[in-house]
Amino acid sequence: MSKKVIIVDDEPLARSIVCEYLQARPGFEIVAECNNGFEGVKAIMQFKPDLVFLDIQMPKINGFEMLEMLDTVPSVIFTTAFDEYAIKAFEANAIDYLLKPFSKERFYSAIEKWRQRMNDESREENVKHLLENSARQPEEKNRIVVRNNSEISIVPVDEILYMEAFDDYVKIFTANSYFLKKKTMNHYESVLDPLQFFRAHRSYIINLKQLTRIEPLEKNSYVALLKSGKKVPISRTAYSKLKDMLGV
Repeated sequence: MSKKVIIVDDEPLARSIVCEYLQARPGFEIVAECNNGFEGVKAIMQFKPDLVFLDIQMPKINGFEMLEMLDTVPSVIFTTAFDEYAIKAFEANAIDYLLKPFSKERFYSAIEKWRQRMNDESREENVKHLLENSARQPEEKNRIVVRNNSEISIVPVDEILYMEAFDDYVKIFTANSYFLKKKTMNHYESVLDPLQFFRAHRSYIINLKQLTRIEPLEKNSYVALLKSGKKVPISRTAYSKLKDMLGV
């Protein structure tokens, strides 16, 4: 039975090379070619491929951000011209990483590596690590990509009012709505600009540009009042740090 393959790359020539190499090997069916990450998400959800060849640097959303939009992540071989991402790709437990332009021999080597790891019992754990580590790139300091059913949105970080922990998710609040992202508060505390986003409480991160004042709540207890009127609790430790940051 042929293995289903999807190619996601904004360069037509790059897609055609992968097609040519695959067609020379029996046992593969190319079920979709996608020009960007939005198309890639839809195709992967529709066809449920065995293997995806994925470019990293693409318009709109990059390859790592695309993977985060998937409920189930297939095996991935990254293809890109930017070797600065190589270490990140391997850390993300990708099957392999092809640096453009790659030879036919190098391509088939990646295929063989995939064949060997297809039934690897550790694959599920590798996918978990892939999702945990994939988004640690410069773009995330400026935007967060979210999915609501079939709709994908790009949220600039300046539009975020605050974040709130919600079970295994983080609620990201903007002026008009909120989005759910399967990440942790610790993740966003580590990747967002610490001069703009402050961990006020174990369950809250606030955008300091939205802070209007700090109000006492009870004895040795305080809340941050945001421009929207939202009151966010401030932990005792965070209150001391916030005072130092604000110079009060």
